Amino acid sequence: MQETLDYINKKTNNFKPEIGIILGSGLGDFAQSFDAITIPYSQIPGFEASTVHGHAGQLAFAQIEGKNVVMMQGRYHFYEGHPIETVVYPIKVMKKLGVKTLIVTNAAGAVNKEFKPADLMVITDHLNFMGTNPLMGKNDEALGTRFPDMSEVYKKDLIKTAQTCAKELKIKLQEGVYAAFSGPSYETPAEINMLRILGADAVGMSTVPEAIVANYCSINVLGLSCITNAAAGVDAKALSHQEVIETADIANSKFKSLLLKLLEKI
Repeated sequence: MQETLDYINKKTNNFKPEIGIILGSGLGDFAQSFDAITIPYSQIPGFEASTVHGHAGQLAFAQIEGKNVVMMQGRYHFYEGHPIETVVYPIKVMKKLGVKTLIVTNAAGAVNKEFKPADLMVITDHLNFMGTNPLMGKNDEALGTRFPDMSEVYKKDLIKTAQTCAKELKIKLQEGVYAAFSGPSYETPAEINMLRILGADAVGMSTVPEAIVANYCSINVLGLSCITNAAAGVDAKALSHQEVIETADIANSKFKSLLLKLLEKI
């Protein structure tokens, strides 16, 4: 960890971010709009290269709306074969760098039949079906308690702020529960039906491990999903990652507008 921090601080001239953003599939170009210091993951001690199409695989440091921000242009996924510790390592690094608020974004499938592709959803809670927990193993008391409370992972005040921002921008912002599976295969119609019965509104292959660790580290979390497709069984169309990227591109402008407004208000 110290080697990671020393390398980043040297590259950024000790830039101190207060807000972290994880930019999911098709959303990474938000960081391109700013004069940012970028560091490829492959160059950072302790990080791994990102392998998923649509993920640039680098950290970007910039001042946006008067706030010091660190952005992950792409994330690690459990399905890539990374240990869960690798998936959440950047969150622990953000904590050590001084991040107090994390905006975690993703591309997700709609479980809720009322949701449409290109909708944005603020996450109110989650269901963890990834088959693991990123806090397993020896606990680091310097980061958090052994048994962290999970009753408000996604902070209600941040959800309210997101709703206010969306209203000002005249963006329809859905809200709901996000369910996470490990992937990389998409879910079956039976699994989606199960999730709907259990109260899920959207489904994806990320976010939950990062949110668990951020909450554990006492970082305030806001979760945003870009609904890119109807989940299996909702319609007859086959699911594809290409569709995810294309729909994320369609939603890009309103997503960027919402992020900018959030950075102004937080």
